[in-house]
Amino acid sequence: MFTDTFQRIIRGLWPILVVWLFKFNELNKALVVSGIVGLFVFVAIVAYLQYRNFTFYIDDTNEEFIINKGVLNKTRIAIKLQKIQQVTINQSFIQKLIGVYALDVDTAGTQKKEAVIRAVSHQLAQDLKKRLLEGEKNSESETTTATDQNAPFIKISFSSLVKIGITSNYLRSFALLIAFFGTLYENVQSYMRANEIDGDKFDAYVDQGLAMYSITILILILLGVLLLLNLGRTIIKYFDFKITRQHQSLLLSYGLLNTKNTIIRPEKVQIVSTSRNYLQKKMDTLTLKIRQASGNADQEENDKQAIAIPGCSEAERDRIMALLFHKIPEQGVALVPNIRRLIVGGVLYLFVPLLILFLLYEFTVLPIAEYLIFVPLYITFTGLLLYFGFRNNRLFVTDEFIICRKGVWDIEHQIIEPHKIQAIRTSQLFWHKSADIGSVTLYTAGGKIAFHLGDFSNIKELVNLWLYQVETAPKGWM
Repeated sequence: MFTDTFQRIIRGLWPILVVWLFKFNELNKALVVSGIVGLFVFVAIVAYLQYRNFTFYIDDTNEEFIINKGVLNKTRIAIKLQKIQQVTINQSFIQKLIGVYALDVDTAGTQKKEAVIRAVSHQLAQDLKKRLLEGEKNSESETTTATDQNAPFIKISFSSLVKIGITSNYLRSFALLIAFFGTLYENVQSYMRANEIDGDKFDAYVDQGLAMYSITILILILLGVLLLLNLGRTIIKYFDFKITRQHQSLLLSYGLLNTKNTIIRPEKVQIVSTSRNYLQKKMDTLTLKIRQASGNADQEENDKQAIAIPGCSEAERDRIMALLFHKIPEQGVALVPNIRRLIVGGVLYLFVPLLILFLLYEFTVLPIAEYLIFVPLYITFTGLLLYFGFRNNRLFVTDEFIICRKGVWDIEHQIIEPHKIQAIRTSQLFWHKSADIGSVTLYTAGGKIAFHLGDFSNIKELVNLWLYQVETAPKGWM
């Protein structure tokens, strides 16, 4: 508790601490030392009071998990056991050093974790997680053998993590590199201005140094750094990824520095998506993401909270699908978007930008001519993106599954069961009525999937079928 409180206070006071660090020689040493000692004493008192006032227990009579906490403002949290969506056991690097674990309790009611217990033993965390996920005492009657409890159902190999690490997340890593080098450049410029260094001489030196290297070498270096970033982040986050079967649920454990241990129950799964690109297809590897019910209305937040299983082979994917859905989803009748979707994309991303470039070239004095050599490259690249995005966009429908396929390089399949649909929205612009095309969006407790500019008569028939399945299916969505 002391360590957790201390690091939260440090994060809040870091601007003051930075000023102290750079002006240490100008400050009164006695006051600085007194301030540091006072900070430690303050943190120790707050941590001790938090420790004394933090209690939790299970109310068997009301089937509730009760948490009491707070130093000045006392808080009592009561969570119904049957409403608990997910219990995750985490262990950060600092917690590993201390030998404790953190336990997060989540329901579908809010965007944040309803309860976080920072420091408990591993045995207590495991026992508490098991009891919390049981729901009501008699809700589960099935048993499982010790082998099912302990033997890994699937173990993601180190080589599979390497395959995923070197073939994914290029755009994210490239953005991180741009941000890093941009920050580095700004800091260098600030240092030069502060120390009155001649910028013209520095720029001349940089230009002379860069002239010694070819563009090819720079591209290779950039690609190498991207691969190392992707590989390092993937291995550190998903190291020793194990999936163990407990009853009819999946227990996931992974992590090198920060260890996570969470459980997935099939009835609570809302959306399952698989994603892979051409290189990953040749290597027989993919990433599988599972979205459970959450309180987030933001699709981006739902994507961040999705549980990822990287480096699955097709056989491992099928085994997980069979456990989650009790059968392997198959693609059924395909809905294809109208050709207008491709035409509209061409107008927005090809015609309009090129028209603006032409107008700037003709009616302004901007140095546009030197960039015109990139126009054919832009047309080719953008045209390919639009074409493959249109070709890969499909909605497959069967009586038991809805599968939305999309993507350009990374092809994603989003899978939902009709009875878990929470809401359906259809839309049709007035100029689309003559062509009988429109869009549909399916909302679940774990996010949404959308299909645009398809046959609207067919979409309306499917919407009626889905609504009927929602009303009559004996299964629940949680």
